[in-house]
Amino acid sequence: MSSLPPPDPAVLQQAASRLSALATPPGALGRLGELATWFAATQGQVPPPALTQAHLVIFAGDHGIARHGVSAFPPEITAAMVRGFVAGTAGVNALARAHDVRVRVLDISVDDDLDGVPAPVQARKVRRSTGAIHLEDALSDYETQRALSAGRAVAMEEIGAGAQLLMSGDMGIGNTTPAAAMVAAVLGLPASEVVGRGTGVDDLTLSRKERLVQQALTRAGERTQDPVQVLTALGSADLAATTGYLLTAAEVGVPVLLDGLMSVACALVADVMSPGAAAWFQAGHRSTEPAQELALAKMGLEPILDLGMRLGEGSGAVAAVPVLRSAVALLRDVALLDDIAP
Repeated sequence: MSSLPPPDPAVLQQAASRLSALATPPGALGRLGELATWFAATQGQVPPPALTQAHLVIFAGDHGIARHGVSAFPPEITAAMVRGFVAGTAGVNALARAHDVRVRVLDISVDDDLDGVPAPVQARKVRRSTGAIHLEDALSDYETQRALSAGRAVAMEEIGAGAQLLMSGDMGIGNTTPAAAMVAAVLGLPASEVVGRGTGVDDLTLSRKERLVQQALTRAGERTQDPVQVLTALGSADLAATTGYLLTAAEVGVPVLLDGLMSVACALVADVMSPGAAAWFQAGHRSTEPAQELALAKMGLEPILDLGMRLGEGSGAVAAVPVLRSAVALLRDVALLDDIAP
C-alpha cells in the first residue's frame, strides 16, 4: 500500500525560511509558527493565502448500543439536535457564527424521519440507526461502502464550493461507544484503556459501557485487522461517512482540523486505509476522552486547544479556527527583518 504524499515539503521549507526571517525574535511565535508553515505547505504557496473558507460538516446518526445504557441521554436527542443545527441554535452554530465558519448538517443514520427538515439534510441517508455492536455488526458491507461513498462525495462538494479547510462534526447519542471501540480495534487495546465518560455518565454506566465495548471487540475478532471491517463491525454509518470525508480531504490535499473523539477515531481509521493521511490533519482540541488522546498520539498530533471541552458537534475544531487564522496572518503580514532593519 503506497503512502499519501505529505503537504509540499519544498513549500514547507520555504515557509520555515520566511518564518525565521520575520521581524520577530526566533521562536517567539511558538506553536503559531508551526501551524502557519503547515498551512502554507497544504496550500502550496508562501506566503499562504488568507484562510477565509473554513467549512464544517456535521454527520448525524443514531447507534443501536445507545439503547443499552451507555449514555446519560436518550437516543431521541439526536433528532432534536439535528433540528437545532438546522435552526442555527446549537452550540457549534454560535461558535461558527462568531468565527465565520460555514456549517452543514447531514442525516446519515438518524433513527427518525425528521419531518419538515430540509431535503438536502437527508440526501445522503444510509439507514435508520445502526446495529448494537456488542450483539451484531453496526452495518452490512454494502451499507459501509455507501456511507464511505457519501462522505467522499460530501468532501468533494465542500472542496468544490471553495473550502480551504475542512472540519467534521458529530451528533449521535451513544457515539463515543463505537468510536472508542474503533480506536481500541486499530490500536489493539482493551476496552479498559479507551472507554471514557462521554456525556458524563456515572460509574455504573461507565462500567457497563466498558463491558459492552469489550464484548464488541471480542465479537469482531480478527476483523479488527481490516479498517473497513472495523467500520462495519464496530462503527456506524455516520462514522463511516466521516471516515470517507476525511480520507478524501487528505487524498485531494485539503487540510483538516479534527474535533473530538469521533473525528479523531475516524481520522485514525482513514490513516490506516491511506497511510500518510494524518499529515493533512491538525487536532483542534483535546477532549476528555482517553481514546482521543491515544489516537492522537498514534498519529503524532498535538491539540491546539485544551479547554476541557466535550460538547462534540465539531465545536472544538471550530473554536481552534481563529488560532489557525492568526498563525496564517502572522506568516502573511508580519514584515521581514531585512525590510525594516536600519
